[in-house]
Amino acid sequence: MAEERYRDASCSIADRVDDLLGRMTLEEKLAQLGGVWVTDLVHDEAFSAEKADARLADGIGHVTRVAAATGFRPRESAALTNDIQAFLTQRTRLGIPAIVHEEACAGYMARDATCFPQAIGQASTWDPDLIEAMSAVIAEQMCSVGARHALAPVLDVTRDPRWGRVEETYGEDPYLVARMGVSYIKGLQGDVVTGVAATAKHFIGYGMSEGGLNWAPARLMPRELLEVFAAPFAAAIAEANVMSVMNAYQELDGVPCGSSAEVMVDLLRERLGFDGVVVSDYFTIPTLVDYHRVARDKTEAAGLALRAGIDVELPEHDGYGAPLRRGLDEGLIDVALVDASVRRVLAQKFALGLFEGAQVDAERAHLVFDTAEQRTLARRIAQKSLVLLQNDDALLPLAPDIASIAVIGPGADDVRLLQGDYHYPAHVEVMFEAQGDLPAPTPMIGSRVEDLADHYPPMVTLLAGIRAKVGASTQVLHARGCDVAGTSTAGFGEAMEAARAAEVAIVVVGDRSGLTNDATTGEARDRAEVSLPGVQQALLEAVCDTGTPVVVVVLGGRPLALGEVVERAGAVLVAWLPGEEGGSAVADALFGDVSPGGKLPISFPRAAAQIPVYYAHKPSGGRSHWKGDYVDMKTDALFAFGHGLSYTTFAYEDLGVQPREVRAGDTVTVAFDLRNEGERAGDEVVQLYLRDLVGSVSRPVKELKGFVRVTLEPGETNRIAFAFPVEALAFFDREMAFVIEPGTIQVMVGSSSADIRLTSDFEITGERVLVQRKVYTSDVTVS
Repeated sequence: MAEERYRDASCSIADRVDDLLGRMTLEEKLAQLGGVWVTDLVHDEAFSAEKADARLADGIGHVTRVAAATGFRPRESAALTNDIQAFLTQRTRLGIPAIVHEEACAGYMARDATCFPQAIGQASTWDPDLIEAMSAVIAEQMCSVGARHALAPVLDVTRDPRWGRVEETYGEDPYLVARMGVSYIKGLQGDVVTGVAATAKHFIGYGMSEGGLNWAPARLMPRELLEVFAAPFAAAIAEANVMSVMNAYQELDGVPCGSSAEVMVDLLRERLGFDGVVVSDYFTIPTLVDYHRVARDKTEAAGLALRAGIDVELPEHDGYGAPLRRGLDEGLIDVALVDASVRRVLAQKFALGLFEGAQVDAERAHLVFDTAEQRTLARRIAQKSLVLLQNDDALLPLAPDIASIAVIGPGADDVRLLQGDYHYPAHVEVMFEAQGDLPAPTPMIGSRVEDLADHYPPMVTLLAGIRAKVGASTQVLHARGCDVAGTSTAGFGEAMEAARAAEVAIVVVGDRSGLTNDATTGEARDRAEVSLPGVQQALLEAVCDTGTPVVVVVLGGRPLALGEVVERAGAVLVAWLPGEEGGSAVADALFGDVSPGGKLPISFPRAAAQIPVYYAHKPSGGRSHWKGDYVDMKTDALFAFGHGLSYTTFAYEDLGVQPREVRAGDTVTVAFDLRNEGERAGDEVVQLYLRDLVGSVSRPVKELKGFVRVTLEPGETNRIAFAFPVEALAFFDREMAFVIEPGTIQVMVGSSSADIRLTSDFEITGERVLVQRKVYTSDVTVS
């Protein structure tokens, strides 16, 4: 037998792939193009060699959700992964290890893993360094149990709060989404060989579906698709070398993304330069037959997907099983497409170092799960994610010696409402509850989820956080009042009684995230209206009618229409889905141990009828017309992108823009002073917006081009300087060429997209210049 160069780590990855691919049978190649549910390899909650003989004889590309689909704790999960990898490396002909993939948008979706704030809350920190630290923790936990591929981050730009998956995103702006996504990927992938492959998803346009409905068509024009929705993916590829991309479910102009070579090959690979592995979103290939109806059978669907560059079918072989083999045998599908995809899959496995070490130390795996340091990080992220929408008469922070507090509402003492749809405890419900319109239930072993509470990490509700904060000196009253989406008002009396007996009432309202039918936000939990569900608004009004000052804390994953809330409440704090330390973090903010400094990553509408409402709109339409508004409502957001108050105030001063005349290739510096003019320390997220005043095609009224979060003590001043290349102003012109055009650029610096404090401009001179499509960002210095 020829020397097995693929086993020699001193050889290049390309040489190892060439050697291994040349040894593989067609069956072994096809095995690499799909996955297997871990539950198909288990009997009586232990690895089954007999089942593996039936399912893994030719190897396998991926194993799906070892931890999430079993409910195993880290030691058990690691041991099961070791058994699977030992079978593959020792009992299959070529010994090719598998990639174990898991979900991880807000923490590793596994039992005992740290539950960080959901992605929309992460974005509200406007602190990419924190997100990189978080994803490094996720990687450490995943690697300890042998999971080396995460189906995160979500890089969808979304501007429709009706869509249930808003919570999994970083919001409405491509620059912010890119900055947070790149940091997440860098922390997760690390040096690759000891890291976890990240998956940028969902390519492309998934977050702007028709009517806010999951999987519905996205009606996006080519220029907007490239400038807005492709931008975060371009950054992930160019700056973070993301290893994997996942297709979107929906169609663009009649062609589902999972079958579109124009999207997944021409755009993703050729224009954006992606050279990694494309994994299908779950069940993508069968949906081409029974949902989108663009293929007559699974063989045709497999051919469409393979030609579109879908390398691996998840969660398991379906179209890429017997139907693909049939298409190859009948000459309907070119085997060269199979070879190309297998080559990319093998290259990823070599890059991850799996051939040198697929085994892990199962006995030590638990040592890196939910440590004190990790919980401190979760609390810090939750603190920095809090967005103070309103604080009339400085109701917050509360006095530490307050005599009595009423904590009211469905979210006051319910750990479940701190969870996002891809937090492990919330997702576990899917294993044993009716699925509604979801494609299929995730398999689960035996009865391991009979006691759901046992699957939660230690979690702190807001009621518990407040009680821990104030101690015995303050009377803390509690009443649930109502359920999230229920219609009963039977608990209102108790809630009003508690409010009357207290100096202040904290009313905790919002959504319930998940994938099950009782969830009001999350995947496939889209809503036509975006006001508070159920009778929560009526509960709030009843509490306000008592005359006790009211602070509203909003839990949930989507922007809500809170007009009636802000009219009645004194203060409104958005906590999103803050995870395991959410209650402590909110209590920290309520009592002034930290000053809220988060900013909205997505605009809050006045009503669902406005949607989409977002800051970077074009100048045309009623928003800029001389009459300005709708007949019955304003056109602007209730709370704009970037909005967020603090317990202190900040002055913006001494703006300088240099140089004032520039050409392509030059760098512009925008510098100013930021001063804390209040009596408390606080964080401010300063935001740089630019506007091209006249273009050959219409340009947005402003675009975020830089930001930084700064902490200042009372009276302290920092000089902030943003430096960006002129190419950051490039756009696609009428001929769809990427160009810089001469003209005046307006500079806007402020505390939000609607709260601009300083303005200036500079001039781009010279002729129109073609620009190479790259990712252009701002460098920032704080001194």
